[in-house]
Amino acid sequence: MLTTLAVLMGLSGVVPVAEIGRSEVDVALVLAVDTSRSMDFEEIGIQRQGYVEALKHKEFIDAVKGGLTGRIAISYFEWAGYVVQDSVIDWQVIETEADAIAFADKLDARPIATQRRTSISTAIAQGASMIIAAPFQGRREVIDVSGDGPNNSGNPVTPARDKAVASGMVINGLAIMLRPSDAPDGLDKYYADCVIGGPGAFVLPVHKVEDFAIAVRRKLVLEISGLSPPVTVQETAGAAPAADCLVGEKQWRDFFER
Repeated sequence: MLTTLAVLMGLSGVVPVAEIGRSEVDVALVLAVDTSRSMDFEEIGIQRQGYVEALKHKEFIDAVKGGLTGRIAISYFEWAGYVVQDSVIDWQVIETEADAIAFADKLDARPIATQRRTSISTAIAQGASMIIAAPFQGRREVIDVSGDGPNNSGNPVTPARDKAVASGMVINGLAIMLRPSDAPDGLDKYYADCVIGGPGAFVLPVHKVEDFAIAVRRKLVLEISGLSPPVTVQETAGAAPAADCLVGEKQWRDFFER
């Protein structure tokens, strides 16, 4: 019991003693957010604000309360070519509006910074390891990856995806398409074929800055409620990929071989 209490207190300091033993949550959700230098500070700030607003929105709170247990566990980190270690916001139970606001405020207090390269595979591996180590058992386990380009650093993305999916996790994507990407057929197609996976996995594209907050909120509500998105943004995981899942690595190699 002391070990469990110490772990819970060390995570966020907000999980009450009464919650010990109530380990089941409707969703264990990891938010993995791209902060690579292909986005400028303004875009990253808009992205950050989109998550903060979505976490405080009534639709998000209502989705949490509408679940079987009426609570979720959520965590957050930023990534580029590597995981930004001081960006990790560890697991917190969200059961009330106050819980959601407290988590959003932690995120809002983070300094905004950018890093080099893009390693979606590292983001997926980090998300999977956080879910495995979580003191909460999610009825569903979801890694939520947002990004604005294909994998070009670290391990290839598809083995990381397949390993997480084989463990029972779902990977959803938010394809940030505010400017042309290195994915020839569109970043949303790349994410659909190479990144997302698991039952009901989906990718949502964002084409305009003003749509970001709405897209984030929509994505979170879908993930928490378990609803199926429209077929226009849902893909069948496991289908033969049409996109080149190594396109980012090839472009980076070609850049240095010029």
